[in-house]
Amino acid sequence: MKILKDIRVVELGTYITGPAAAMHLADLGADVIKVERPGTGDPFRAFKGGLYSPHYQTYNRNKRSIALNTKDADDMAVFRELIATADVFIQNFRPGVAERMGLGEDALREVRPDLIYCAISGFGTSGPSRDRPAYDTVAQAASGYLRLLTPPTNPRVIGPAIADAVTGQYAAMACLAALLERSTSGEGRRIDISMLEAMAHFNLDSFTHYYSVNEVMGPLSRPVVSQSYTFECSDGKWVAIHMSSPPKFWEGMLAATGQEQLASDPRFAERLDRIEHQDELIEILTPVFRTKSRDEWCAALLEHEVPHSPAYDSNEALEDPQAVHLGLKVSAPSQELGTFTTVRPPYNFDGTPETDVIAPPVLDEHGADIRAELQRRKTG
Repeated sequence: MKILKDIRVVELGTYITGPAAAMHLADLGADVIKVERPGTGDPFRAFKGGLYSPHYQTYNRNKRSIALNTKDADDMAVFRELIATADVFIQNFRPGVAERMGLGEDALREVRPDLIYCAISGFGTSGPSRDRPAYDTVAQAASGYLRLLTPPTNPRVIGPAIADAVTGQYAAMACLAALLERSTSGEGRRIDISMLEAMAHFNLDSFTHYYSVNEVMGPLSRPVVSQSYTFECSDGKWVAIHMSSPPKFWEGMLAATGQEQLASDPRFAERLDRIEHQDELIEILTPVFRTKSRDEWCAALLEHEVPHSPAYDSNEALEDPQAVHLGLKVSAPSQELGTFTTVRPPYNFDGTPETDVIAPPVLDEHGADIRAELQRRKTG
């Protein structure tokens, strides 16, 4: 179900934001051609040595790779021929770099007037922070999001590259909107999106609370209000619980854990009381959950219809019966790995999931084929 099978995307991206945006379009069936530096390619390739790191693999499936040196006249000619066939161009250089390389919007529109030109930056194309270097942690911090993830004690940066991934997803959505408009207008668009703008929007709930009720949210604000918990079990594994507001979930949790006496404890009698005294409730329940295994607790919570899940690690999550039923884990032949295993795109069109994936390309894997395609186009 290749919804975007007639769309060609040329990506001149490195690390995460640009490659992630292009990957989302590739997952929807677009022909994504990744243009890379000869010899070294996307710097993410070498993050763990070699030219095929797991970091690179994550954001580059379903693409073709061609190595071009844009400082070389012949390679630049090939690049411009490639742009002439493209619907979307994605780059994530600092502002002004693409223009200095001859890859700015005006230069590319000379060969493809209706091109959708997507430029991803850290802080935007103007303003006092325009030229500051930006990576994931910097964007999380600048947008107010990092403070929502930082542990209240012993603070340190934790979690995956959320800002990079989120910015890529927003960029892909903007490209889709521009493609939709172009189908009726016949005109391309320039898309500018910064990591700061993307993460500020992603952090919308925090800003709404501040501007509406003058509340500055912290890392525990949401889990306290939503009555969310995670507990370690006797086997060292973890279970997560999210009771939210319905009383039946609180009552079910008490029944599942044999702690019905807490229902009459004034500290926990009502939801607002439980919010105020969550630390005390955690202190009571922590040793309780250490008395049984994770599977035992999940069975008890399921019996009493408490929203919960095992808190899986990556080696477990895709083996869960529901994940197996949905076919989330998919594999493809890989020139580098033998077999490449990943998570399929989440979309189901007309009830059918997209399970066909292509392993991330090795550097210049498709260079000869792409050059041959362009040559055939020139000769008619």
